[in-house]
Amino acid sequence: MTQKKTLTAEQRRRLTSSLAGWIACGFGSGLAPKAQGTFGSLAALLPWLLLRHLPLPLYIGIVVLAFALGVWACGIAGRALGVDDHRSLVWDEFVGQWIALVPALFAPWWAVLAGFALFRLFDVAKPWPIGWLDRRWKGGLGVMADDAVAGLFAALVLWGGLALFG
Repeated sequence: MTQKKTLTAEQRRRLTSSLAGWIACGFGSGLAPKAQGTFGSLAALLPWLLLRHLPLPLYIGIVVLAFALGVWACGIAGRALGVDDHRSLVWDEFVGQWIALVPALFAPWWAVLAGFALFRLFDVAKPWPIGWLDRRWKGGLGVMADDAVAGLFAALVLWGGLALFG
């Protein structure tokens, strides 16, 4: 399945006609004409503002459930689009961003900006094993896994930076 940068009218209709499609496209944030991943990551900050007030075990539980929801939704949406990991599928950015921001739960406000930037860096650059996962794992799990690992890398770097400079 090859990936086109923009959705056709028919793909857009298929994506937005189901609950799975709406979840997978980040409630519409992935329908931006450009920089869909960045828009998805930005949109993920809105629910994070509510999630950050939860106790850490509940926060982690919601992220795990959101990951599972994304495997389901992105799998269905990818099949509907005929593309495994179309750039409009940004639920993986939501989950990856929430993982990246775990250290920001215990840090000053600027840690949110740093976590956002670090997640985008790892998501775009795709160092090993992120790129390996992106190339080899397909379907909903493939869509979600590389961004979850990018979020984990970003969280580890953010934690290290906070320990050094925070």
